[in-house]
Amino acid sequence: MTLAELNRIGQRATILEISGDDAIATRLMEMGLTDGEEITVIGFAPLGDPVEYAIRGYRLSLRKSEAKRVSISLLQ
Repeated sequence: MTLAELNRIGQRATILEISGDDAIATRLMEMGLTDGEEITVIGFAPLGDPVEYAIRGYRLSLRKSEAKRVSISLLQ
């Protein structure tokens, strides 16, 4: 499952890995999306893209194309 598949506010997940080793993957890791971190959906733009997440005590907005690169494990 990927981060882009979360579709409800309040859904939580644990990050498993970032796919790829290009500049975008590096930037995602620099923004705090690292293995084992918990991430929560906190909002959607009016047309659904980008999505706002809470991670490491701050808010982060990602396009769905970027979120598709983040593999997650859903938390209940």
